[in-house]
Amino acid sequence: MERTLVLIKPDGVQRQLVGEILSRFERKGLKIAGMKFIKMSQDLAERHYAVHKGKSFYNDLVSFITSGPVVAMVLEGRMAVKQTRNLMGATRPEESTPGSVRGDLAIFTGQNLVHGSDSDENARAEIANFFNEGELVSYELANKDWIG
Repeated sequence: MERTLVLIKPDGVQRQLVGEILSRFERKGLKIAGMKFIKMSQDLAERHYAVHKGKSFYNDLVSFITSGPVVAMVLEGRMAVKQTRNLMGATRPEESTPGSVRGDLAIFTGQNLVHGSDSDENARAEIANFFNEGELVSYELANKDWIG
């Protein structure tokens, strides 16, 4: 089983879409291994977006992600990184397919509701930024035989 980090960004929280977004991941068969409701610090936001430092949109990313609370969660399942990326849709909502979170609910790129790790390697690093091992829970779902 693979783990990935998903953030419901401040626009998802403010638009009261947390339950809608989370339910899409759960309906796909991904399970919650950890979840917390936080206001990201400047330091955490800068570490999280360090790969974009120096790009023209970096300051806007940091400013937006620290503008309100986020839901940080670790999701677990078969090909979790790829599954969550597909469910989220393309970064640009106008390029996202109907049925994806961004395709159905996001309005523009600057506020696209969710972040998800883009690789297994980045997932491990991002999870470590938000959670310590003691905050993550391993368990089996009762329906595991039906969802792999």
